[in-house]
Amino acid sequence: MKKLHIVLLTALTLFISGCADDSESNKTELTVSAAASLREVMEETGQLYMKQNPGIKIVYNFGGSGSLQQQISQGAPVDLFISAAEDKFDYLHSKNLIDQQHSVRLLRNELVLITQKDNKSIDSAESLTMDSIERIALGTPESVPAGMYAKQALLSLQLWKDLEQKIIPTKDVRQVLSYVETGNVDAGIVYKTDAMISDKIRIIPLNGKELHDPIVYPLGVVARTEHPNESIDFFNFLKGQEALKIFKKFGFTAALE
Repeated sequence: MKKLHIVLLTALTLFISGCADDSESNKTELTVSAAASLREVMEETGQLYMKQNPGIKIVYNFGGSGSLQQQISQGAPVDLFISAAEDKFDYLHSKNLIDQQHSVRLLRNELVLITQKDNKSIDSAESLTMDSIERIALGTPESVPAGMYAKQALLSLQLWKDLEQKIIPTKDVRQVLSYVETGNVDAGIVYKTDAMISDKIRIIPLNGKELHDPIVYPLGVVARTEHPNESIDFFNFLKGQEALKIFKKFGFTAALE
């Protein structure tokens, strides 16, 4: 009798496990390539959408927008793309790799200078020229939009030539944040939204949106998606009020505001 009980229990466990596996395998999986600065906000937004749409599973690929653009150009299986720079997005749009009917300027952000909490010597971008400041992290300007904007700002402030030898390039904006948090660099330039998620750094405003191009995040459905209807539905959700509330909670603003 005891053996029979164990056999039945084992069979029931396998049945339940099999049902769970079937439930997961029956879901439509959408792959979203998104700028690294969107990690927390997109994960929360995706959780809300999946709760409302149990037949959908959202999978994220976060990274520098330039790298993500290259992956899509080379045929990576992506359903939606959210870039932190319009030029990366516009390139794909011009090659008809983004659905022409389903693309939009979604969000805005701004740049800030950051350093460790106990570093009181830095109070402006000009402070970075001091001899005691030896290492400054920026996203690689050629491939990371936050780095491109940061370089534009430093050029506008006429500081780039003085600081160029101190620059430590990174793969994305989150690596800048990590380097500053761990003290591997003296300072870094990140998006305000990245700075807001950390309690290990001090924020110094850069003061002046005119220092660099507008920081705009375009969103689009990838033209060769194998799930066009589901992708368009998630696209529309991300433009809606429920998603906008989450974006604003994390410090973003709507692009049209």
